[in-house]
Amino acid sequence: MRSGSTQYRSVRCGDDGVGVRREDGRLYKRRCHIRKDGGCNMVFRHIPEGWLLYVTDIFTTLVEIRWRVMILTFALSYILSWLLFGMLFWIIALSNGDVKEHVSEPCMYSVHSFTAAFLFSLETQTTIGYGFRGMSENCALAIMLVTVQDVLSVFIDTCVIGITVAKMASARKRAQTVGFTNCAAISMRNGALCLSWRVGDFRRNHMVEGTAQAQIIRTLVDPASKLNISYKDLRIEESNVILATPTTIVHHIGPDSPLYRTGLQDLRREDFELVVSFTYTDDTTGILHQTRTSYAPGDILWGRHFQEMLRVSKSGHRVNYALFNKTTRVAMPTVSAEERDRRRPPKRPPDAATFELANGNANAEDDKAADADGPRDTEEK
Repeated sequence: MRSGSTQYRSVRCGDDGVGVRREDGRLYKRRCHIRKDGGCNMVFRHIPEGWLLYVTDIFTTLVEIRWRVMILTFALSYILSWLLFGMLFWIIALSNGDVKEHVSEPCMYSVHSFTAAFLFSLETQTTIGYGFRGMSENCALAIMLVTVQDVLSVFIDTCVIGITVAKMASARKRAQTVGFTNCAAISMRNGALCLSWRVGDFRRNHMVEGTAQAQIIRTLVDPASKLNISYKDLRIEESNVILATPTTIVHHIGPDSPLYRTGLQDLRREDFELVVSFTYTDDTTGILHQTRTSYAPGDILWGRHFQEMLRVSKSGHRVNYALFNKTTRVAMPTVSAEERDRRRPPKRPPDAATFELANGNANAEDDKAADADGPRDTEEK
């Protein structure tokens, strides 16, 4: 995209991304910011000192890389350390004359070739100790080298174990067991227009606490062909959720909502992206997790609500996850919440005649009650 040479007319978001309509009629497709699996659809280029930043935070880098790359890195670290110290042992053996068959005071026993020096390095670092090769007290340099190799081997083992455990306990794996519905729905709740989606935990052990959040991301193109991205938060009625059962997250479309002026026809022409997230703490590990997904305007269904999944039986509550993404059509107007509030008749206070009539009826009832109580008082006297 060249700035100043291409003009854009409209932006349209679909299932697979966002399409920007140019003035010449061609469609320039742009992917959405958040994919369905929660990953960010961003590619960073020309980062200043990019490799230096990754090397500086080497622990996080090794945790984030793929398993095959991590295993290859750890294998190379062991093999290179064996080769390095084997070469140093071979140099010491050459300088001391240990390569000869009969040496009066050798530094290392049974080290007569580079292969033997490599095996001696491997046996020392892995503490195998077959019994043929060993260290003597005649060479202080070799003793210092063995000490350095032992310390380095402990450091490598610690890094391997720590990074492997951290990668296995990654929050991304736990986030895959907490999912959102494939679509969102707009329906009437308690006489108001509401946007809703459902979140559920697929594991038996649930989280300690959770917080639901939502944002609407809009991409606007100015006349200078510059993309401007705006973020607006959605107010959720009950954001703090204990996810023991699948829960429907509800956003009331009121005057402060970005969707207040959006009807059915407007929704089909909209270009926003609804990004929802659920942040929670796992009760097993105590690690903070976050699950995300996004909905395009084509993923928001008008006039539908989610089917009930929870059933109560004698043995307890039963959740049918086969109905997790199922919706039911409901009858509702296709106008926006603003237009619906405008058409609604205002509530009028009672006029004076109605107020006097109500007071007259109340006084008449009081008189009847007094007449009914009169004879009883006389009889009692």
